[in-house]
Amino acid sequence: MDIILKKYFPWCLEHQERLGELFNGYTTTKEQQRVLDFDDLLLFWNALAENPDGGQMLRQQFQKIMVDEYQDTNILQAQILKNICPDGKGLTAVGDDAQSIYSFRAATVRNILDFPNEYPGTVLIPLEQNYRTTQKILDATNRVIGEAEERHSKELWSSRGDGSLPVLVTCSDEDAQTTYVIDQILDRREKGVSLKQQAVLFRASHHSMSMEAELGRRNVPFVKYGGLRFLETAHVRDLMSFLRLAENPLDSVAGFRVLVLMPGIGHVKAASLLDNLRDGGGHFETWASWTPPSALKDDWPKLIRLLQEMELRAESDAGVATDIHAARLFYSPLLETRYDNVKARQNDLIQLEAIAARYQSRTEFLSEMTLDPPSSTQELPADPFLDEDYLTLSTIHSAKGLEWDSVYVIHAADGNIPSDMATGSPEEIEEERRLFYVAMTRAKNHLSIVRPERYYFHNRRKSDQHSLSKMTRFLPTQIQALFECQSHGQTYGAGFGGAGQSSLIQGDTSEIRKKISKLWG
Repeated sequence: MDIILKKYFPWCLEHQERLGELFNGYTTTKEQQRVLDFDDLLLFWNALAENPDGGQMLRQQFQKIMVDEYQDTNILQAQILKNICPDGKGLTAVGDDAQSIYSFRAATVRNILDFPNEYPGTVLIPLEQNYRTTQKILDATNRVIGEAEERHSKELWSSRGDGSLPVLVTCSDEDAQTTYVIDQILDRREKGVSLKQQAVLFRASHHSMSMEAELGRRNVPFVKYGGLRFLETAHVRDLMSFLRLAENPLDSVAGFRVLVLMPGIGHVKAASLLDNLRDGGGHFETWASWTPPSALKDDWPKLIRLLQEMELRAESDAGVATDIHAARLFYSPLLETRYDNVKARQNDLIQLEAIAARYQSRTEFLSEMTLDPPSSTQELPADPFLDEDYLTLSTIHSAKGLEWDSVYVIHAADGNIPSDMATGSPEEIEEERRLFYVAMTRAKNHLSIVRPERYYFHNRRKSDQHSLSKMTRFLPTQIQALFECQSHGQTYGAGFGGAGQSSLIQGDTSEIRKKISKLWG
């Protein structure tokens, strides 16, 4: 902890002892409630793998091991692999070091870069044919990643033909950027490229605020990825808590969330009721002895009956969709009193019920939704809007693994790409380079990199105060030569008179100088 606090959280060093107590208490509570968090899933697995008997048992079960997306693994996952397959015999790791972009969740590019050293005798097979992108775009992306300090060397090529040059656009300001991108999107749609085949990518979620407002004004439908994931929304978490509590009555996090939804139950009473439930061995009839307030007189017995019925259904073939349906009917009146956009939230819960129909057990459903949750309702089956066309807005991180015909990467200015919050070390800057590379390689046929030249300062009111941006450091002059360079609006590079004019005013200023000199006698 000392190393972590000094490196990442120096302002917390004075609380190191208390933090130790907090984490010890957290570990004890998890043991009491018989729950595992995400870290535990790996820590327990590694403990089994490094145990002589446990490791031997695991090794006997597998002759071959293949790890996909190896560039996204962390140190602990690499240790698990080493314990299961210490000599590397029968081991295959598939990944792209150029797409290692998840250090914020502990992934490290060192795992894939150091793999040949960790397992001597490794055969390195570069997969260089790209089936997605046209060659001229690949020429630019190859040069961008070619500037990396360290990498497994490869040169992507395509049999799809040269295609069009990627476009590098300098706009006068953010409003001009928004106008340019939306105009291009709509123009492409008129030429047969649907909105679903186009995407706007950005480094941080707030970079799309101006774009979202203008799209709304023009009635252009869009879906945004990179904000709250579907299962992180409050109403979905509420409903899932009913299932988690029925699955494990000792899960105090789920129990607390369910209880504070009830009118008349505050934090203190909820904690007391959970203590009673734990002392009663996790049997929900323990709660029947409590006299609820008048506002809860009718709903309290219904809640107890709901949880008991869900508990019994775990041993039947009724399916988890039945549980969600019952919980949804009970929860709906509570949702209406707590949240806005009730209809949209209700539709989300109906969608969740639809996806649950694919699962036979509640345990399987909860595990799947926790480990691999959908990002939005668009990822759920039975989507009622399959015929609708919509544009995709996405952070670059959320776009990894996806592809579109036309991609627009906005805010390509230093400080945004790379983010000024991720330039504290050479390793961070290298990851930002890889992130930019991921954005560029999402495009199949058309790629536009767009930079606003001016950023205006907006406090309480709009003013003409602004700063000038610099092109992202990942596109130096020699790489810009691989782009078709354009300007939009009144930019300094193109001159205020329009593209092609010099930004310098030519003329004789001697007479003006003479007049100024006379002012001083």
